[in-house]
Amino acid sequence: MSVIAAYYYNEGKRIREIAIDERVQLDKGRSGFCWIALLDPTADELHALQATYHLHPLAIDNAMHPLCPPRLDVYNGELYIVAQTAELVGDRISYGKMAIFTGHNHLISVRHGNAGALGKLREQLEASPALFGKGVDYVLHAILHRIVDQYLPIFEMIEDDVLAMEKRSLDDFLGRAEVARIFGLRAELTRFQRTLGAMAELVRKLVRGHFPCISAEVRPYFNDVADHVDRVQSMVDGLLQVLSTVFEASSLLEAQRIGVITRQLAAWAAILAVPTAIAGIYGMNFKHMPELDTAYGYFVVLGVMAISCLFLFVRFKMAKWL
Repeated sequence: MSVIAAYYYNEGKRIREIAIDERVQLDKGRSGFCWIALLDPTADELHALQATYHLHPLAIDNAMHPLCPPRLDVYNGELYIVAQTAELVGDRISYGKMAIFTGHNHLISVRHGNAGALGKLREQLEASPALFGKGVDYVLHAILHRIVDQYLPIFEMIEDDVLAMEKRSLDDFLGRAEVARIFGLRAELTRFQRTLGAMAELVRKLVRGHFPCISAEVRPYFNDVADHVDRVQSMVDGLLQVLSTVFEASSLLEAQRIGVITRQLAAWAAILAVPTAIAGIYGMNFKHMPELDTAYGYFVVLGVMAISCLFLFVRFKMAKWL
């Protein structure tokens, strides 16, 4: 059975458990409502909810799909919202889906995949009857707020990895595996950025628009959710820039190190070229070479080689090629 919890509430207090196909006699006011939470429901369970709460067929069809981008629709005076949950698994961000049917006296949440830390949300809301009694729109705000709150730990964990990678790039070459990891993280953050953009647009609609089931009293609460999304979005933008900077800095440092090595090799090649050239001259084996009969010619040639090499070494050292 995929039903996590199904209860009837009145004035912020849990009254009793209900079945998903039970027609509950609800008060005309907003204080009495049903909250049903399902995880990976079957088609039969969704159709049972459709028949009981008169849910729109298009919304039911969408709720059956495990993943889809965030969206907001209004069907026959009922609000249908899809939010994306996210969780960091290794180096990859695992996404889930939360479909929420919001009527005047009922809220049905359908979860697929990762749900973050939503498990204790119901208990926390039940501990504050004054706020919980505001109605289904406040519960909707609390769900979206908790989903957005789970985005920040993802950013913080990736940020720690990126900063550590940035420090390593200044000390040593980044290997192939680390470069591949940079591109992998950038791809994950780019997708995460698109999710944040869609979630930000969804929440802004709830703040600015006038929708059924959202009272004027609760609408300002969505401003806080929008601020959280904008905050995470700006931090992800900054982290993407840091990743690009790490890669560019690593490439520049690698080019600089290669340039230093090239200059060192060129300097030693120039130093070794002098004795090689002199030795090559005296290795031509011509019969008439006056220097061959000089008594101290061997020592003079060695001295010339040593002085020339020493002179070049000092000059290259002063030029910081060695």
